[in-house]
Amino acid sequence: MKQKMQIICLRTVRYSDSASILSAYSLEGGRVSFLMSEGKGRETARRRALTQPLGIVECVADVRPDREIHRIADLRAIVPLTTLRSNPIKCAVALFMAEVLSSLLRESQRDETVWRYVEQSILALDRIEAARAANFHLWFLYGMGRCLGVSPDTSEYYPGMIFDMDGGIFRKSAPLHRNYVSAERSAAVALLERMTLDNMHLFRFTRDQRGEMLDGILHFLSIHHAPLAGLKSLDVLRALF
Repeated sequence: MKQKMQIICLRTVRYSDSASILSAYSLEGGRVSFLMSEGKGRETARRRALTQPLGIVECVADVRPDREIHRIADLRAIVPLTTLRSNPIKCAVALFMAEVLSSLLRESQRDETVWRYVEQSILALDRIEAARAANFHLWFLYGMGRCLGVSPDTSEYYPGMIFDMDGGIFRKSAPLHRNYVSAERSAAVALLERMTLDNMHLFRFTRDQRGEMLDGILHFLSIHHAPLAGLKSLDVLRALF
């Protein structure tokens, strides 16, 4: 059945000499995979440009319930991205976001709240000044956890408390397991709760602090949602920020 879909492109892998498989997250059906013909013409080049990681695309898909991979046609950009592809800092953040989403949304069904959050995050990254983007990945990951229903409960936090990663709560003393954060580093969780698109550039962190916060969020999401080990884009992100 032919179906018009809005998709966020995550990654493309070579399937054969004549075809590639595009993994995407759709507004209409959640995680989907498409078979795309490869060639050397102008149309192939246009399709590759549209389906780069985090491309926001409208398409017509031949969706069949008995197949996991569908055919795709009539691609067009919903919102052209003006700076995301040309700025190396934004490119690195985009590749990281796409890789994380590929893992977090691996088995995801339709969820408009998640799709809209990712869409708006991509558009925000495209708009933001690169000089103010050092904390963007932290803001995005923390908000993604909130969308997935696995964000920390900071309602009872006060300085000196310890963050229990397994329970997602703050404690006065360390739990019996090892998945907790020291009181000094737990303060960063409360800071992330206050971070927004408008104020993220005001949060001043050292490279080491930013790296610790990134590791903490990835570990928390791995515990409560999906494994995020072995991300290939992580080293580039650490080098930048």
